Amino acid sequence: MTTFDDRERAFESKFAHDAEMQFRAEVRRNKLVGLWAAELLGKTGEEAQVYARAVIQADLHEPGFEDVVRKVSADLGDRASADMVRGKMLELLPVAKAQLMTETQA
Repeated sequence: MTTFDDRERAFESKFAHDAEMQFRAEVRRNKLVGLWAAELLGKTGEEAQVYARAVIQADLHEPGFEDVVRKVSADLGDRASADMVRGKMLELLPVAKAQLMTETQA
């Protein structure tokens, strides 16, 4: 095995790890967005958790996050626009990443 092979394997491993962490961060972001929307809808406790899971599942329908935006903005109606939902998603992605980093270090 050459040094090049070792470097290639390390690069592939890092790429796979980074892709997994990005996926996990997006799922966490969707959960946080779901909890935020649930609060606006007056849901609490288990009902809020169920709604957050529904938001997570909405992201599995198509690539990108517009499917989440459509679901949440439709559910919120006049309480929040699609642009407001997108803004909240952008705001919560770094929060989700920070939470995951804290969990992996513990």
